[in-house]
Amino acid sequence: MSLNIVIPVILAFAICVGLCPFFIPFLKRLKFGQFVRDDGPQAHLKKSGTPTMGGIIILISVVITSVIYIPGNKEVVPVLFLTLGFGLIGLLDDYIKVVMKRSLGLRAWQKMALQIVVTGVFAYYLMEVLGFDTKLLVPFIHKSVDMGMLYIPLLFFVVIGTVNGVNFTDGLDGLASSVTALVATFFTVVAIGVNSGISPITCAVAGSLLGFLVYNVHPASVFMGDTGSLALGGFVAGAAYLLKMPLFIPIVGLIYLVEVISVILQVGYFKLTHGKRIFKMAPIHHHFELCGWSETRVVAVFSIVTALLCLVALAGI
Repeated sequence: MSLNIVIPVILAFAICVGLCPFFIPFLKRLKFGQFVRDDGPQAHLKKSGTPTMGGIIILISVVITSVIYIPGNKEVVPVLFLTLGFGLIGLLDDYIKVVMKRSLGLRAWQKMALQIVVTGVFAYYLMEVLGFDTKLLVPFIHKSVDMGMLYIPLLFFVVIGTVNGVNFTDGLDGLASSVTALVATFFTVVAIGVNSGISPITCAVAGSLLGFLVYNVHPASVFMGDTGSLALGGFVAGAAYLLKMPLFIPIVGLIYLVEVISVILQVGYFKLTHGKRIFKMAPIHHHFELCGWSETRVVAVFSIVTALLCLVALAGI
């Protein structure tokens, strides 16, 4: 059992760390640099041109590692599909931004339509192929509750919400990587505890993100882009559903939730009050930056909060 935990972590880590020194210069040669908007924090303008789409490296390491374990762990398939599916949506979005020079990437309706299709396929596989029931584990009451007809609508809401939450979190060097590495570790511990077959991919994601962080910590040499952030959101949602634990996402993924809520509140309040703001800037990590926090401090605090919440979630299983 211990080798089944250690090997995928080390393998994914090694692939990611090994690919970065070759892939980052390749992205530079292709001029796949990050576009930094003028209305963001001024300190971020110096990041303009830093290679993006590094999420491709994360995807390659996760896919290679996970595929090795699929023959004995069929539960890996839907999680890998959701990770790869959303990663490809992010790749298309990044390509439009970076190569076609359309700063907003995919149009909102295009991105949403693609996300609905990927989520729909995942839901079908879960219910029809794996034969999942509609029960979900509820935190702290130590029992499952049958969601009945609400199961599918909730699935779409949770998956798409989580994916976009991780996307909003990816705004500082190493933030999304650090937070999601901890969430992946939480799912690994749970998967091992309940003897779930998804542990190879949770280990692969944790290992891959640790490898990516070598080059993604401040000052970052590469950004994951939407390719990485959407893929990680797909992973978090997929792993949670295979473990019947999507109701735990607001706990272990509280940072994702707060990032999304901060944007919704900011936009809504701005429109209602004709220009007033609740935060100095949204998502909320930028608010803390403009309050005087350094990037490294924001990342450290958000990671510590996530680590503590993962322990709380473990107590609630």
